[in-house]
Amino acid sequence: MTRSPHRTRRTRRTAGAGAVAAVLALSACSASGSEPSPDSTGDGLTGTVTVFAAASLKESFTTLGERFEKEHPGTQVTFNFGGSDGLAAGISSGAPADVFAAASAKTMRLVTDEGLVAGSPSTFVRNRLEIATAPGNPHAIDSLEDLTASGLKVVLCDETVPCGAAARTALAAGGVELEPVSYEQDVKSALTKVRLKEADAALVYRTDVKAAGDKVEGVEFPESAEAVNDYPIARLENAPNPSAAKAFVALVKSAEGRRVLGEAGFLKP
Repeated sequence: MTRSPHRTRRTRRTAGAGAVAAVLALSACSASGSEPSPDSTGDGLTGTVTVFAAASLKESFTTLGERFEKEHPGTQVTFNFGGSDGLAAGISSGAPADVFAAASAKTMRLVTDEGLVAGSPSTFVRNRLEIATAPGNPHAIDSLEDLTASGLKVVLCDETVPCGAAARTALAAGGVELEPVSYEQDVKSALTKVRLKEADAALVYRTDVKAAGDKVEGVEFPESAEAVNDYPIARLENAPNPSAAKAFVALVKSAEGRRVLGEAGFLKP
C-alpha cells in the first residue's frame, strides 16, 4: 500500500523577497528567457532546488535548507518529505526533483535501476529503531515482546517504506509476531498516532523520538541492531537545477551537515 507523500514547502524569509519577485517577473517577460543574475557569493547558484527526502530527515534537512539559502542568496530549497517508496515512485513518474535522499538502499535502487541518478548514490547517515510510547511509558514497555500485550494498540510503518521494513526485520529477529492496529504511510504518521494518544506505542526511528522532545518517550531494544538503515543521497540525472543540486548534496555530506545530522540522532555511516 503506497500513498502519495505529503509535500512540504518553505518560503524564504529574506528582506529581498520583493526584489526576487521583480527579477522573476522580468525573466518571464523576456523573449530570451535569460537566467537570473548570479548570487552574491560568486558561485552562480540561483533558483529553486527541489529535494525529495525521507520523512525522518524533515527536521535536519529543514535546518540545512535554511543554511543553504543563507550561504547562496538567490536560491530557495523546496522539500517533499514522505515515505521513500512514494517519493521514488514520484521520481520514476517524472516528478521534477533535483535531489533524492532515501531511508534505505533498497528504495534508492528503485530510482537508480531506471538510470535516473547522476553518478552513484552515497550513504551519508544511518538510523535505527526505538519504541515510542506516551511520556512516562504508562504501559511499562521494555521490550518488543511487551508490544504483544493484550489490548495494547501498536502502529507500524507500512511494510513498503523503510521504517516498516526495518520494523519487520527487528520483530523477526526477536521472534515476535505482532499485528498492528494500523500501518502508516511514513514514520512521522506512525509517531503522530502515539502523540495523539490514538496508539500506545509505535516502532519508529530514534531520530523521530528525539525530534518529538517530551511529547513521547523512547525505549531502546537490542533487536534494533539487526535493522539499521543506511540513508543514501544522490543528485538526479534530470535535475532542473543541477548546479544547486550538487551544492546541496555537498552541504549534506560536509562537516556542517554531519554536525546537524548527528545532533538529530543519526549515526555515522
